[in-house]
Amino acid sequence: MATDREAQEMTGTMARFTALLAKRLPDDVLTQLGRLRKVEDGPLPRIVYDTMFKNLELAAELDRPCCQDTGALQFFVRAGARFPLLGRLRSILTEAVREATRTAPLRHNAVETFEERNTGTNTGTNLPWIDWEIVSDDATAEIDVYMAGGGCTLPGSAKVLMPGEGYEGVVQFVFDVVTSYGVNACPPLLVGVGISTSVETAALLSKRAIQRRIGTHHPNPKAAELERLLEDGLNALGLGPQGLSGKASVMGVHVESTARHPSVIGVGVSTGCWAHRRGTIRFDGSLRHQVLTHHGVTL
Repeated sequence: MATDREAQEMTGTMARFTALLAKRLPDDVLTQLGRLRKVEDGPLPRIVYDTMFKNLELAAELDRPCCQDTGALQFFVRAGARFPLLGRLRSILTEAVREATRTAPLRHNAVETFEERNTGTNTGTNLPWIDWEIVSDDATAEIDVYMAGGGCTLPGSAKVLMPGEGYEGVVQFVFDVVTSYGVNACPPLLVGVGISTSVETAALLSKRAIQRRIGTHHPNPKAAELERLLEDGLNALGLGPQGLSGKASVMGVHVESTARHPSVIGVGVSTGCWAHRRGTIRFDGSLRHQVLTHHGVTL
């Protein structure tokens, strides 16, 4: 059974990791931004990309967040039933957010609904949001940490289509969402699409989709083909960096899906901005940790 000291140590680790994510993008996002930067040949897109990378350099140099909107903190937890701190994870992650808010520092983004009072800690009623996936016979925990910004992911959208609309209706909905507010979400975007049986499951899948590493694909070949076609089609819009025109609108498109009721097609869309601040950390049964998304990091 884990001790109070071990819980405090994990809290500190998660606080430092959360603070890091505000200042340094994950390796796959940096690589993709670099690739997209190279293919732009227009003067305006090049200036915008140069400014983005200069911003990231200054964030590292000054030890400050790379975007003023450090988002609402969301955690996606895949933990074994035998993970020693499973029953204390909610309190650990909540306290980690409070600590990261002080030390990073993070902008105060938690407002109690109806009271319209900013808590000043980035925590509040059911915030940070935690999504749970419990694995029966395992003692490890893998945690995705995501800063959901007010201009990109949080304005996501979901609806239920009638079956006659088919997958063409899914494509139409994705384009409707991206063309409606994609410019405000600070392109190039990482687009997550959830296809399921209701609005809430589709929305959750779309959020899980943008936690995936760029370059990964849906295991179903037809779904993987849909990812490719959507990416090609959205890039053809020519939104470019910050929506100021260019060759690429998106960093990628990820689809996640479940089986569904035959009478409906639930579809959700979430978009991550160019400063896609997410990371994954894994704890083993002895509470040793490994950062999976940022090379060379010591917490």
